[in-house]
Amino acid sequence: MPIRPVLWVKESQPTIEGAGVHLHRAFGEPNAALDPFLLLDDFGSDDPADYVAGFPWHPHRGIETITYLLAGQVDHGDSLGNKGVIGPGDVQWMTAGGGIIHQEMPKAIAPMRGFQLWANLPAAHKMMRPRYRDVAAATIPLVEAGAGVQVRVVCGDVGGVRGPVTDIVTDPEYLDVRLAADAVFEHPLPAGKNGFAYVFEGGASFGDDGTKAERGRLVVFGDGDRARIAAGAKGARFLLVSGRPLKEPVAWGGPIVMNTREELMQAFEEYRNGTFIR
Repeated sequence: MPIRPVLWVKESQPTIEGAGVHLHRAFGEPNAALDPFLLLDDFGSDDPADYVAGFPWHPHRGIETITYLLAGQVDHGDSLGNKGVIGPGDVQWMTAGGGIIHQEMPKAIAPMRGFQLWANLPAAHKMMRPRYRDVAAATIPLVEAGAGVQVRVVCGDVGGVRGPVTDIVTDPEYLDVRLAADAVFEHPLPAGKNGFAYVFEGGASFGDDGTKAERGRLVVFGDGDRARIAAGAKGARFLLVSGRPLKEPVAWGGPIVMNTREELMQAFEEYRNGTFIR
C-alpha cells in the first residue's frame, strides 16, 4: 500500500472567537484536500480570562461540531433541552442538521485545553434532525498499537477496536495518537478519503520523505492508502482525522454552512424571525 505524501504543512494562527475566546486556528476555510472538514480550532490557556467568556447562545445549521477536551470543563446547553458538562478526555459530538441553538461556556478552571472540529454535512443530510452526544472519556478505548504507540479511538477503527461514535454520514475517523520518542505509527487511510494530522505535543516526521512538523502544525496528506508518522526525540502527540469528501458547493456564513447563497440567506432569515428551530 502506498504511503500518503504530505501536501503541505501549515502553522496554526492566533485568533479570537465567541465572546472573546483566545485560540489558535489550524484551518477555517473550504479546501478540496480537507473536505469534508471545514475548521479546526486549538484552544488552551492557563489564564481563565482567555476563555471564560465562552460561546454564548448561537445557531448552527448544516454541519457537525466535534469538541474534544484535554483539560478543563465546559458547560453545554442547547435548544433540544440537552444540558451537561464535558471534562478531560470527553467528547461532545453535535449534529446541527436542520438547526440547533446552543451555548458552550468554559468554567474558570485552569488549565483549559481542547479542540473543536467542524465537519460539513452533505446536501441530502443538511436538514436532518439535530442530535447531541456526550461521549464520556471512560467509553473511548485506548489501544496499544505498537511499541511506544497509544491511540485513543473516538471514531473509527484501530486494530479491530472501534470508537464509540458511529453512524456518522461522512464516515470519519478521529484518533488521538501519542508516540514515545522515535516510535513509528502506520495506519490505514483508505483511498477515497481525505486526511490530516494536527500536532499538539512534540514533533514528528510524516510520509516517506520525512516531512517534519512540530507543535501547532497542520499536516495535510495527499493520495495513498496509509499514513506513516515517526516521532522525534521528544515524542509526539497529534490528532489523526480522515473522512469521505463531499465534493459539493459550500455557502458558508459564520455558524451556518449550506450549499447555496439562497439557502444561507433563508437560514439567517429564519433565525431572525424565530422559525429556525423546526
